Amino acid sequence: MYVGTQVEARDDDDYRVFAQLGIKHICADPPGKPESWTLSDLKRHRDKIEGFGLNLDMIQLPLPSQPVEKASYPDILLAGPDRDRQIDAVCQLIENAAAAGIPAVKYNLNLIGIPRTPDEPGRGGSMNASFRWEKADRAAAPGLAGVLSEDENWERIDYFLKRVVPVAESNRIRLACHPHDPYTPPGYRGVTRVLGSVEGLKKFVLMRESPYHGLNFCQGSIGEMLDNPREEIDDIIRWFGMRGKIFNVHFRNIRGGKLSFMETFPDEGDMDMVRSIRIYKEVGYRYMLMPDHVPTISGRDPSGVAFAFCYGYIAALLQAL
Repeated sequence: MYVGTQVEARDDDDYRVFAQLGIKHICADPPGKPESWTLSDLKRHRDKIEGFGLNLDMIQLPLPSQPVEKASYPDILLAGPDRDRQIDAVCQLIENAAAAGIPAVKYNLNLIGIPRTPDEPGRGGSMNASFRWEKADRAAAPGLAGVLSEDENWERIDYFLKRVVPVAESNRIRLACHPHDPYTPPGYRGVTRVLGSVEGLKKFVLMRESPYHGLNFCQGSIGEMLDNPREEIDDIIRWFGMRGKIFNVHFRNIRGGKLSFMETFPDEGDMDMVRSIRIYKEVGYRYMLMPDHVPTISGRDPSGVAFAFCYGYIAALLQAL
């Protein structure tokens, strides 16, 4: 278990900064769009990362957290006419990742993106991402996905997993899927977010069961599914961790819970992150712990400083273990 990052490097100095801060393992994508990456691109990218003394642990499949309208391969989730070709392309990318020596990939199965309401002030005047159901547009019209039943949503997910999981298993590539963020009531924007609940995530990891099929376990997103994140999160980490279904951790915190929360720095939210990291160790988790979203702070490099604080916090907890 070690500190990691998925922050996109703005230039080569950011890679040097990661190494100087003691971050040895990263998730980072090659230049260009994922659907254009060749095996040579991945090898060249891995070699560059290693040239800074870093390890390339993971890349992102062309299945992003953005709404399906912005997806490179929308037919996978829309069951469109090009679905099989797009799944074939994902399978080829998994095979190329294995050939390039990259052990894991992360992805989303997202139709409506990451809904949020206006940012709210946090510690010292930072501005923090929030979601308040009473402020959301509850009557928002369906998007490109239209009105999608829960059963049909599961059917499309299973169709994808049936094709992709065997390829990942044969190539020993860990598939890390991000939960839906946040939980929204059934039918919001025409869709029931089946990976927006703990029960849905449990069902997901047991479908097409494989040691290479698991989660990009976003502790913040899972906290957003819960009535009492502080008291409920421990057993959830244990359930997925003891089954070997956690392949990456987004180690972030929130204040609040289901349908009403604000994102925070890891040390100031409702979940006890010291207790959480002990449980990750208890269940034998052995991959990256990384910041995900951070509050917007002041200064000349707000993102770089906010993430550096989070790296240091995680590193200190790991050392304290």
